[in-house]
Amino acid sequence: MNTVIDDPRTVNPAIVSRDRWLAERKTLLAREKELTRLHDQIAHERRALPWVRIEKPYVFDGPAGRRTLAELFEGRRQLVVQHFMFAPGWEQGCPSCSYMADHIDGATAHLAQRELTLAVVSRAPLADIERFRQRMGWRFTWVSSFGSEFNHDFGVNFTLEELAQGEVDYNYTRQAFPVEEAPGISVFCKDDAGDVFHTYSTYGRGVELMMGAYALLDLTPRGRDEDALSHTMAWVRHHDRYEPAARAAAAPVAASCCAARA
Repeated sequence: MNTVIDDPRTVNPAIVSRDRWLAERKTLLAREKELTRLHDQIAHERRALPWVRIEKPYVFDGPAGRRTLAELFEGRRQLVVQHFMFAPGWEQGCPSCSYMADHIDGATAHLAQRELTLAVVSRAPLADIERFRQRMGWRFTWVSSFGSEFNHDFGVNFTLEELAQGEVDYNYTRQAFPVEEAPGISVFCKDDAGDVFHTYSTYGRGVELMMGAYALLDLTPRGRDEDALSHTMAWVRHHDRYEPAARAAAAPVAASCCAARA
């Protein structure tokens, strides 16, 4: 006889013998392998996309001075940019983008071995970025595009006039968006002549590839546990603003600047 656990946070799983669990686990494994093969196929198709030459001379402010887009590669052939939502005048960076950024520092040494540099770009002035970076304890490369069209050109910043129209171009479609900043990831490559090319960008839920904590949550019975929240990621805080774990369920839910996600 199966025992059902009455817990609204779970899918009311059946309690079964080890043999039955193993049989169902093997069935799921076959599906997981299908997903892995599909993931590999899509990654191959992504690498086969054509490139677009970067003609505009983008320049960024960094702790070591002004740097061009080509210089953000730090001598490597490939560059991934996290478009971090931090606009001029904001007191702090977006909590959801900070959740993404929390995964970067441990990966940079490994990425460098595959000719890849990961940099973060925001529109906030460098002084505001540096103040927030020190608070969060991050070490990765983070530069300011203040005064540049870089964020707008790559689909993660919208003018007041665009927002007033009710819809903006985001994630390759026209849609409503609540704020001037949006999350995204863009990929660039440099050829032997030193020319820079745009090869890929992803937005909306596509940025979850930087959220390794989500991958771990997806392994668990409760999963992301977000269905009852006002919006996806409403639970996310800056890592220095979480309530102690024992009281987390009672913590008030704050509005997120990433409330609308495609």
